[in-house]
Amino acid sequence: MSNHRPSTARESRVRAHRPLNLFAIPLGLAGLAQAWSVATTALGTPFALTQAFWLLAALAWIWTATAHTHRARRADHGISQQLTHFVHGPLAALLPISAMLLGANLHRTFPIAGTALTLLAITAGAVFGAWMLSFWMSGEMALESVHGGYYLPLSAAGLVGALAAAQIGLDWLAVGSFAVGLFFWVIISVFLFLRLALRPTMPAPLTPTLAIMIAPPAVGSAAWLTISNGRPDALFVALTAVTAFMVMVQAPLLTRYRALTFSHGFWSFTFPVASVVALTITWLHLVQPRAWQPLTAGLLGAATLLVVTIATKSILLTYRSAQKIR
Repeated sequence: MSNHRPSTARESRVRAHRPLNLFAIPLGLAGLAQAWSVATTALGTPFALTQAFWLLAALAWIWTATAHTHRARRADHGISQQLTHFVHGPLAALLPISAMLLGANLHRTFPIAGTALTLLAITAGAVFGAWMLSFWMSGEMALESVHGGYYLPLSAAGLVGALAAAQIGLDWLAVGSFAVGLFFWVIISVFLFLRLALRPTMPAPLTPTLAIMIAPPAVGSAAWLTISNGRPDALFVALTAVTAFMVMVQAPLLTRYRALTFSHGFWSFTFPVASVVALTITWLHLVQPRAWQPLTAGLLGAATLLVVTIATKSILLTYRSAQKIR
């Protein structure tokens, strides 16, 4: 008679890795903090309040990285199994991407530490992006695997890296990162649109990643404006126009989004929305139409409310899940 007892749900969960989409939490919070930073320039919001959002994003980064590392030590399979998963692997880029933004903000107060963190994050993102691209080129990937998260390792990492590098004064690195991010934004868009048009509807857990489509042009606009020292040239206008169009594309998808059952995957909405809000606030500050300040405050409030709502529901979801396995 076997002495082995069946594994409980709690034990089986312990042996599994934490999902990589949890890394969207610090990125979403960093995106919100970035929007508040832009609003500080436009509206003169308190610097301390803005830094509180950055601190929250930094704590979330530390928590998710530590929690994932701790769980990985007890998992049945190594981290390589997650990274080589055609659906989940690209999401690992969320960690260095959020670190880029955190480093650029840290540079404002502690220049040396901020520069070091930004360079380390950009290097990690570049290494991971290059490895991921070579892995995709193995010829084993199915088109059905492609989703919005595929923008992260190459396009998003490049464009966020460009923004971060420009903010710490490394224009040469910013231009190089911008070129890489822009190039792969076009490439990944082709594959994503082919997948959406020629393959079955994307599964519900991956549907929130469709919102990521609006992030590359929005971040690219912000990055290029920073690289060009705040001068709104033709490329900035062009990228902003593409951002506006991609936001219009999202409108028909709202019905699909509302039909989804809430999950931690909803954090995929936060960074794209925050990026668009930050870009819109920038435009309002540049053009200064009538009532631009109330509009700015309203947009900032809406983005903050979205993040707070998703954070609250995530906490409740985690609590309910913990109750079930006790």
